[in-house]
Amino acid sequence: MFSKILIANRGEIAVRIIRACREMGIATVAVYSEADKDALHVALADQSFCIGGSAPSESYLNESQIISTALLAGAQAIHPGYGFLSENAHFARTCRKNGLVFIGPEPDSMERLSDKARLKELVKNTGLTVIPGTKVLTSLEEAREQAKIIGYPVMLKACAGGGGRGIRLVRNSDDLEESWHQATAEAQSAFGDGSVYLEKYIYPARHVELQILADEQGNVVCLGERDCSLQQRNQKLIEETPSPAVGDAQRQKIMALARDAVRKIGYVGAGTLEFLLDNGGNFWFMEMNVRLQVEHAVTEMLTGIDLVKWQIRIAAGIPLDMRQEDISLSGCAIECRVNARGCGKLQMLHVPGGPAVRFDTCLVAGTEVPPYYDSLLGKLIVSARTREEALRKLRAALCELVIQGIPTNIADQLVILDDDRFAFGNYDLTFLGSR
Repeated sequence: MFSKILIANRGEIAVRIIRACREMGIATVAVYSEADKDALHVALADQSFCIGGSAPSESYLNESQIISTALLAGAQAIHPGYGFLSENAHFARTCRKNGLVFIGPEPDSMERLSDKARLKELVKNTGLTVIPGTKVLTSLEEAREQAKIIGYPVMLKACAGGGGRGIRLVRNSDDLEESWHQATAEAQSAFGDGSVYLEKYIYPARHVELQILADEQGNVVCLGERDCSLQQRNQKLIEETPSPAVGDAQRQKIMALARDAVRKIGYVGAGTLEFLLDNGGNFWFMEMNVRLQVEHAVTEMLTGIDLVKWQIRIAAGIPLDMRQEDISLSGCAIECRVNARGCGKLQMLHVPGGPAVRFDTCLVAGTEVPPYYDSLLGKLIVSARTREEALRKLRAALCELVIQGIPTNIADQLVILDDDRFAFGNYDLTFLGSR
């Protein structure tokens, strides 16, 4: 097992990883930008180093600075969290060349799975149905040609990263050029990689993803599905598990197919298979995220399995100590993302409590929200025996949560929870667009 890990990230996920390491007896190294010098993850880590300016390209995307800091601090491994360098095969390979373990999949695996066309061909052989799409596009002209073949509407998507960045819905040929420039620029800014691809737009549909863990010994478990259909501008707002749209038999079937797919592609680590679920109950495979998801905590609340700890154990070569039949998926867990609606300085924070209530955050009194990064302030997660009970608990917890000094989306989240369509589970990706 590692004795020291560098966390190449910021915000609530850096805090989350530091806490998992502390429970495992592992020392931690934080890196931070000039804008984050007073951040919570900087204070919690055993060692902290400033690695550059406020812009991500100067700090959290600065591969050479992160590597040199890890070597200077004596870390054996680097945990990338999500976003930034978490799906960067070049960075993972550079870690290895410098004798550092990248806590995630092997670089070759990352490159293979980042090739969307190749991945879809691999997945087709497992029995999963894939969404029609393209390889990485080399030009706007190629995008025009491929869009005609696929048929509008289409989705233009960034090849790297996630979190809704670099994604545009293109309804017709007149919108393609502007969407192309927006998506490529946003992807380059967020992930340091502006490459994009096209896929068929399937609607109406729900966004359902399956969480898996796979070790080096070939053991694979699926920890159920998450429904992530409550989105605004491709940013997820509320996630729940299990999905109210998936029946038990349907769940068992897709979980078995997902596990088989992961074995066949030889994936190792924590990962997520993402699908669109149409009105006919058909699962359409979109992509695989080879990293920790922002919404991983909702799965942890339902199953009681710590995904961050298992990421670290798997990277250290430790086999899974669980079988599929050991995984309990009873009850319901729901997560609500609390986002900033602008910059500000935290004046007061009150966090709700009670059984099965969790708030993952980087906020402390005096925290300032800079304009350079993602707007996520924290994730409020609850679990209960039934979905109805979980919804009541989440509503009560949101009402109790107090964040003064920073504008947030708490009021908007309460409006969603009070909508009868959401209360009865009758929602899809068009929900917020139809309100």
